[in-house]
Amino acid sequence: MGQVSRGYHLHHQGDGAADRASHLWSRQMKLSASCMACMVSRQEEAIRNLPGEEEKSAFFREVLRTVANAREEDSAPVVTEQLSLLHERFFGKPYSFRELKRRYNGELLRREAGISQEIEKSADPLLAALRFSRVGNYIDFGAMGSVDDEKLDSLLKRASEEQVDAAEYAAFRADLAKASRLAFCADNCGEIVLDRLLLREIRRQYPSLSITVLVRGSEVLNDVTLEDTEEIGLTEEFRILPNGTGIAGTELSRICPEAHAALEEADVIVSKGQGNFETLHGCGLNVYYLFLCKCQWFTQRFGLEQFRGVFVNEKNQKIR
Repeated sequence: MGQVSRGYHLHHQGDGAADRASHLWSRQMKLSASCMACMVSRQEEAIRNLPGEEEKSAFFREVLRTVANAREEDSAPVVTEQLSLLHERFFGKPYSFRELKRRYNGELLRREAGISQEIEKSADPLLAALRFSRVGNYIDFGAMGSVDDEKLDSLLKRASEEQVDAAEYAAFRADLAKASRLAFCADNCGEIVLDRLLLREIRRQYPSLSITVLVRGSEVLNDVTLEDTEEIGLTEEFRILPNGTGIAGTELSRICPEAHAALEEADVIVSKGQGNFETLHGCGLNVYYLFLCKCQWFTQRFGLEQFRGVFVNEKNQKIR
């Protein structure tokens, strides 16, 4: 039976942990010009068809001010949370993704048994599960704004053909073989069903490994929360830990102490999605990033076509 941990408030840690955390936080990825332009554009799209030009103008001035005043260490998910709160102050609660989350969880649950069989029959089930989990990162209403069901179907069909860096995969297996604790930073609904297949395969091959799945502490876009993991039954299989924030990433300076400890104490961390990469990159922990390149900034940074996958360790020089 899985465990559910509920920790939502930030407390002071011991001096040593605080010093380490401060060092980690200071190294996070800075905002790119592309990310700033995208955030501003998304805010304009969100209010374009609303009435009241005077209120929209006032809101948009605040949007520009918020982006311009972002701290050097702030990542896109952190600033996006600020913009969401700003939108709520001017126009009320933003669009709820609750039904879309249920829809895609349901869709992937219907496919789960067939994909599981494909994984079991493959020459390397862990590698196959890794590929499917990565393809699931396509279901992202934050990075893209919409999800094309035909594209999702195409990506799932070609998942077994997608390349995974052989050296990174060998290092991942070696790390798992000697690890005691794994932390898995989940990302989106729908995607989480395929993540479960990867987690099951990791547990099957490394049964002594303690696994903790970190999810968002509150609703944000179509990201996974505790409620979503309960709906698909993941809480019955693995320890689920809400991270205490509504940021679409894993911001180490903001997550709850229990989530922070789970990451610092983990021998291996798997980080799903672009938002988790943006907030964790530079932390110095043993993180394996697993995601699809969905926006222009990521395709340029990794030199990949859109919707091609990344599997790379935090220590790899090509992501510096």
